[in-house]
Amino acid sequence: MTPEMIPVLSREQIQKKVFALAARISEDYHAKDVVVVGILKGAFIFLADLVRALTIPVQIGFVRLASYGSHTSSSGTIRITKDLELDIHGRHVLIVEDIIDSGLTIAYLLDHLKHRGPESIRVCAFIDKGERREVQVPVDYAGHVVHEGFLVGYGLDYNEQFRGLPEIYHLKL
Repeated sequence: MTPEMIPVLSREQIQKKVFALAARISEDYHAKDVVVVGILKGAFIFLADLVRALTIPVQIGFVRLASYGSHTSSSGTIRITKDLELDIHGRHVLIVEDIIDSGLTIAYLLDHLKHRGPESIRVCAFIDKGERREVQVPVDYAGHVVHEGFLVGYGLDYNEQFRGLPEIYHLKL
């Protein structure tokens, strides 16, 4: 049985949101030493589009955290499966995430990175979804705010499927 997919954001809407975020970030980080940290796997498509739209130089690093497995909600247990390899001491860090849902993953990563002595840490999420927010976390830059539903496409997946879709859909299981 094929799940129902309801369109949420088109390619054009996504592109406009990415360019608007890039303009704000470029202005806020003008003349600063910036490290962009992408959270694998979901953020890689958004991160690629975002950094190409920035007008400032950045270094790019990645982390991979696991909390979902094959479920539609966080397990609540976060673990790092790939840690950041760049030195962020005294630098400005911008975490790039595909979606912030429960907030547990971002809270965990923020705490982890703060111990490395960055000058600042901000969070950029393409989707800020508060439906299941368990902990309050800062979302300094949000491309799109939704309140409910399970989303796929543009890096977002369900059980490693639908990540490569160029649009975002609400997946009805």
